[in-house]
Amino acid sequence: MEDITIRFLDDFSKDEVDSPILIEGLPGIGHVGKLVAEHIIHELGAKKVAEIHSIYFPPQVIIEENSVIRLANNEIYFYRDDILQALFLVGDFQSTSNEGHYLLADQYLKIAEEFGVNRIYTLGGFGVGHLVEEPRVLAAVNRVDLKEQAEEAGATFDNGEPTGGIIGAAGLLLGLSAYHDIEGICLMGETSGYLVDPKSATSLLKVLSNLIGISIDATTLAERGVEMERMVQKLIEGEQAMRDEELRYIG
Repeated sequence: MEDITIRFLDDFSKDEVDSPILIEGLPGIGHVGKLVAEHIIHELGAKKVAEIHSIYFPPQVIIEENSVIRLANNEIYFYRDDILQALFLVGDFQSTSNEGHYLLADQYLKIAEEFGVNRIYTLGGFGVGHLVEEPRVLAAVNRVDLKEQAEEAGATFDNGEPTGGIIGAAGLLLGLSAYHDIEGICLMGETSGYLVDPKSATSLLKVLSNLIGISIDATTLAERGVEMERMVQKLIEGEQAMRDEELRYIG
């Protein structure tokens, strides 16, 4: 097996694609970026056009609903209409090693160059360690002239946040794309980081929709956000009750 294998599906013609945007939504903190990208794919009916396998993914298989397994992989979807033309990068995992992160990002950017991508949106979560009533969407860009567009769409720029920079595909694609003369905007939804966070994803979806100029129904994301918030609150209350019980026992 090669280190990284990219296979385009037989029914896909590369001639269909002409200078699209690329939206990356791989797993990360709160799965915020993954939720947004996969929600858009579902709402638009984007079609899968490629599978990516790599030795830099965890050594495991995914068990499908019918109990049949498949290798872990990332996927590329494509959508085109009169308003939007976009490639979506989603999947099961990011790399398990620093080297793999760079090599995979390089392959993703080669695909972007092949299709004439002019702008990349990378999506992720910004973990704050507590529940957030109204999640902000923080942004970072690889060109200063992109800041105004992101702010007008509803994103926030906060010097020094996230502390330590942006780790993984969302950060690397943003940084490396500048060397390929591709514009890059990273959007990070504020999240507790405890569990999958549809509420943060809903906030991020609104900003991204403004940037790409289309309206995406966020109803199902919002509904999942309310339910997930209840689950997280119960988790926190349960942990507090356990700590209180331990303290009573020690006393």
